[in-house]
Amino acid sequence: MAAGLAERSCLELSAAPRGPPRRLREVVFSPPGTAPLPAGRYGDSAGGFCYQESAQLAAATRNRFVRWTTSGDTVELVEESLDVNLLNNAVRLRIQGCPFLPGGVHLCELQSHVVLLLITGQSVHRLFLPHPARLYRSELITESQMQSVFTNIGKINFRDPSNYYIIPSVPGLASNSVASAAWLSSEGEALFALPSALGGIFVLKLPPPDEPGTVSVVELKQSSVVQRFLTGWMPTAIRGDCGPSDLPVSLSVHCLDHDAFLFALCQDHKLRMWSYKDQMCLMVADLLEFMPVSRDLRLAASTGHRLRLAFSQALGLYLGVYMHAPKQGQFCVFQLVSTESNRYSLDHISSLFSSQETLIDFALTSAEIWALWHNEENQTVVKYINFEQNVAGQWNQVFVQPLPEEEVTVRHDQDPRETYLEYLFMPGRFSNAAIQKALQIFSQGTEKHVDLTWDELRREVTLAVESEFQGSVTEYECSPEEFWQLQVEFWSKFYACCLQYQEALSRPLALHLNPYTSMVCLLKKGSLSFLVPCSLVDHLYLLSNEHLLTEDDAAIFDDLEMSRDVVCLVQCLRLIGESISMEMAFIMEMACSRLQPPEKAAEQILEDLIANDTENVMEDIHSKLQEIRNPIHAIGVLIREMDYETDADMERAPHLNMRMNLSQLYGSGTAVGVVCWGVCKVATIRFLICRDLLILQQLLLRLGDPMVLGGGQLFQSQQQDLLHRTSPLLLSYYLIRWASQCLASDVPVDTLESNLQHLSVLDLADTTSLMPHKLVSGPQTIVELFFQEVARKYIVSRLFSQPSASLAETSLNWPHLVTAIVTDFLPLLWPSNPGFLFPECLMGSCQYTQLQEYIRLLQPWCHVNMGSCRFMLGRCYLVMGEGHKALDCFCQAASEVGREEFLDRLIQPEEGEVVSTQRLQYYNKVLRLLDMVGLPELVIQLATLAIMESADDWRSQATLRTCIFKHHLDLGHNSEAYIALTQNPDPSRQLDCLRQLVVVLCERSQLQDLVEFPYINLDNEVVGIIESHARAVDLMTHNYYELLYAFHIYRHNYRKAGTVMFEYGMRLGREVRTLRGLQKQGNCFLAAINCLRLIRPEYAWIVQPASGAVYERPGASPKRSHDGECTAVPATRQIEILELEDLERESVLARIRLTLVQHDLSTAAVAGNSTPEETLALLIRAGLFDTAVTLCQTFKLPLTPIFEGLTFKCIKLQLGGEVAQAEAWDWLAANQLSALVTTKECSATDEAWRLLSAYLERYPSQNSLHHRCVINKLLAHGIPLPNWLINGYKKVDAAELLRLYLNYDLLEEAVDLVLEYVDAVLGKGHQYFGIEFPLSATAPMVWLPYTAIDQLLQALREGSTSRHNGVLYQKLQEKMEDYQQKVSVATRDRLYRRN
Repeated sequence: MAAGLAERSCLELSAAPRGPPRRLREVVFSPPGTAPLPAGRYGDSAGGFCYQESAQLAAATRNRFVRWTTSGDTVELVEESLDVNLLNNAVRLRIQGCPFLPGGVHLCELQSHVVLLLITGQSVHRLFLPHPARLYRSELITESQMQSVFTNIGKINFRDPSNYYIIPSVPGLASNSVASAAWLSSEGEALFALPSALGGIFVLKLPPPDEPGTVSVVELKQSSVVQRFLTGWMPTAIRGDCGPSDLPVSLSVHCLDHDAFLFALCQDHKLRMWSYKDQMCLMVADLLEFMPVSRDLRLAASTGHRLRLAFSQALGLYLGVYMHAPKQGQFCVFQLVSTESNRYSLDHISSLFSSQETLIDFALTSAEIWALWHNEENQTVVKYINFEQNVAGQWNQVFVQPLPEEEVTVRHDQDPRETYLEYLFMPGRFSNAAIQKALQIFSQGTEKHVDLTWDELRREVTLAVESEFQGSVTEYECSPEEFWQLQVEFWSKFYACCLQYQEALSRPLALHLNPYTSMVCLLKKGSLSFLVPCSLVDHLYLLSNEHLLTEDDAAIFDDLEMSRDVVCLVQCLRLIGESISMEMAFIMEMACSRLQPPEKAAEQILEDLIANDTENVMEDIHSKLQEIRNPIHAIGVLIREMDYETDADMERAPHLNMRMNLSQLYGSGTAVGVVCWGVCKVATIRFLICRDLLILQQLLLRLGDPMVLGGGQLFQSQQQDLLHRTSPLLLSYYLIRWASQCLASDVPVDTLESNLQHLSVLDLADTTSLMPHKLVSGPQTIVELFFQEVARKYIVSRLFSQPSASLAETSLNWPHLVTAIVTDFLPLLWPSNPGFLFPECLMGSCQYTQLQEYIRLLQPWCHVNMGSCRFMLGRCYLVMGEGHKALDCFCQAASEVGREEFLDRLIQPEEGEVVSTQRLQYYNKVLRLLDMVGLPELVIQLATLAIMESADDWRSQATLRTCIFKHHLDLGHNSEAYIALTQNPDPSRQLDCLRQLVVVLCERSQLQDLVEFPYINLDNEVVGIIESHARAVDLMTHNYYELLYAFHIYRHNYRKAGTVMFEYGMRLGREVRTLRGLQKQGNCFLAAINCLRLIRPEYAWIVQPASGAVYERPGASPKRSHDGECTAVPATRQIEILELEDLERESVLARIRLTLVQHDLSTAAVAGNSTPEETLALLIRAGLFDTAVTLCQTFKLPLTPIFEGLTFKCIKLQLGGEVAQAEAWDWLAANQLSALVTTKECSATDEAWRLLSAYLERYPSQNSLHHRCVINKLLAHGIPLPNWLINGYKKVDAAELLRLYLNYDLLEEAVDLVLEYVDAVLGKGHQYFGIEFPLSATAPMVWLPYTAIDQLLQALREGSTSRHNGVLYQKLQEKMEDYQQKVSVATRDRLYRRN
């Protein structure tokens, strides 16, 4: 649509650096043999150098250049890059006592080195620096930081005689000229051209550093060319034409392959061209021929002339000459033309006049002149002109960065400190260096403020001004008005200091023009600024009135009438803008800030303008409006030019894989600052245009004259429509301007890591999160942060996305590229575009406060991405700890899911994830985020809301119910968790939740809740869960069995309760073989017995639990044998029924085991699961004979082992010593002994025998089994039988006693027993043998153990060799014969009586 202008004005982009002043490395050199010259002999100067391949996309020197400033004997050199942040890129070089000539710094580029040539008032120097291409051999530049060519400058030997030379006193340096030139020859020699004190030029030549040689001096003058070496001066032939007025005031050199043309603009207004190789003057041109001159000018020697060269391969060599005359100046452009026989002439191209007073610098290209002046008010003026196309000689304006306001207006309702601090530290106004210097002066040098960050500087300024203020207040009391006035006074004093230093540091010294990239820079005392083309709308609005009138006929658009309408419209806007006071402007600012309608503010401003119209501005506007043929169309065109709204397809272009040589393009802090400041400037200008346009539209509505404006109802409706289009435009630019001036917060690493976790939950970590990065140039604005981290790569990939263009051959054009970047950047920041990259970046970089304010300013009027904004606001609230506000925002954003690009990316399903509805996917993401942050109440609220959305999706319902259950359980809401569990439609999830409920409530010991829940249709599952846990965990640390018992008791299921406790008791015996385990086992068996006793007898039984606690649990590892093979599980297991009596027996056994272990703890390891027989053995060993008897009686075991054990203990006591006696009392005390009244003190042995005797009496046995086993034990150990035992056994079974005597070969005792036994049978002592009726014819029959007696007689007979045995045999034989005789008599009598 817009054809555009061939030439437009430019903007200066000079964002004041917010970082600490650049730390310069100091290098000091004192040339020997020089006397110090005054430091102020020459003025300050500046210059720049650009690499030959700086425009090549694939070059190592791409977008790199060097700039410098000289002051006295010091030069500061800085290497800049628009792509990477250079390290060690600044150096301050001081050559003591030798002030630099203005323009006395030159850099020459070789293949492997960059050569620095320096010219001072007394010396020349040459320094070799490594070429960037040698520092980085890789063709692809990927690092975000690189070393500068100045990195190792401190290692250079400045005292090397081959690299410096003292300017000789003859011919000597001219005192009234500062011209100089320096270059490298093709042989590597360093050449320095200087004005001679005798007139003309002399050239110093330093030989190549690697070749031996001496410094030579060549002098060019009228009669001779004198060449002298260090050994002396040697004249040579004389050529040329010179006079005393041929002193050069400006020198330039053009290098050829093996020669150099030296151009000298001299005091006599003539331009002389020398060939250095031939030492010949090739051309003399009188420049006064090309300008209107007076006699005075021709006779006056001028030192204000300037000369510049520009070479183009296509067009050849151009010469630009500035001819200085009082109150005027003229630029002449010539082209060097060669003729036959090596003769040259100048072809005049153009003459351009200028009325500015003082030219500071100018730069020349093959098509343009850029000039820098100071006007009469000492203000900076920069203009440029295309001398080939601009026939009218009309210069194009450059809108330079204005200095901050001289005074800050503080209203009475404002705090002076806050107002001044906000103004001072607003990005782009004051540099860090200016404020630090002002602080140093204001503090009167009491403290040294060095390298302060932006925040530290703000703190120090506040402290300094406040301390000065407090020190000046002498009265204890003062009125608020006086206090406010004093504050304003001190803050304005400090502000004046800042303004003074900012002005000094902003003083421009030179222009730097890169012929390869067409980049133009303004070099200032303390900073660097860039000149970039102005957009059409900004150009028209900023253009001064006299220039704007000339644009009236320019074909801005294809339609000439429309062009004139737009120019008239812009003139109306200019009239309005110039009439608006600060108070009126403040009304619109406050309306935008406080979210009030801008239309209302514009209406109020219009009323104020009409009320205060003393200069008839309204009439001028009205008359200007009448010149506009179609105001509605013109306003629409202007709005379209300023609107950056795009459709979704353009906004979401495919993001290309960045090629490596593009990855760092315009990525340095300098480039980021320039682009973003350009955006800020555009937003600021456009905001003013929209403001003035709104006021003009209100005026049009108010006028509404159909005759004047062709109006009527249609006009009114169209105007209202335009009004509603202008208002969002104004608010959009206000928002972008605010973002461009809003500083980003410095974020701790732990906050970034936490943010990264949150974004990973949302699956946004790859696109929006930022890694911690060090801010290179102080604090960034949020727009700079966005451009550096996100937008730059997006824009560059889009600009270079044409596959046909070869990147290696692409040449970078700075004006075109920076314009394209700003033009592409604005849509990414435009609030009403579908793309959401900017807020995403703020979220990813943890700029939560800034993001909240951004959304606040956006919310009332922007209806794009509303849901995404609510989501972002929710994230901010979440980080700030305002969870309920966050939840409200998340819920509000849900309605926009599926309609906005950001929310669509948010709900992208993961691989393998079951896709549900979009809103449910959104809820799931938010639930995961809230869960990670740790806000269970909000998770429950949101999940409950999400359930309503998932009425037909049982899987989602199950997931949400599970989520609600989990968080209720975490919060201790047991009843709510149970309800959520019962409502879960997925049986497997329900079972998982039930399992979790059981475990968690057990761990919390909230068993009552667990038991009392109704568990409708879930009883078996609960029992199974508790059983599996009971069988899987340690019995002593968890009480799952007791829980299960309580569960069954609560439901009156006594048999199951008994079974549980019996199983618990069994496992305790097997697995917990301790005193406590046995105590619990006893209680378990008692509880089981109680349960069965509560049941009717026919149902009082349980099933014997599986032995060995082998339960089939899901997930249990298989059992293996000793060789590693899995053991076969029996397919069937015999079921054993246990009744009440069985349980009672088990209870007794458990109680006995407990008694045993209480007596002897060492038996605990074996007693826990021992059988009755094993327990009996342990009891006997421990001496618990009473308990052992109880055990035998309960389980119907023989008492024989008890009698044998007790007998053995008696034997041990009888044979043992005092220690055994003392130990015996322990186990004796554990047995109940009958009371014995005795006057004699008893020993432990006696007590043991007495216990044995008591047992034999208390527990009689069939066939005297107990006596026999006791006697057998005693005799086996060779212990004489106690009389009480013999007497007792005689009563019971004398025959068996006889046989025992015989078995153990006790013949004498056997004989005595037989003799007594025979006497008893015959009636003598019969009661001692238990014989009721002795031998008699009337008594029952009696008998004797004849077999045993025969065996005794046989033994005595066989042992008759012994006299004693013989006596015994004789006695026994006689006794038996006597007995036989009496038996015979008794038998006859008995037979007689029977007959």
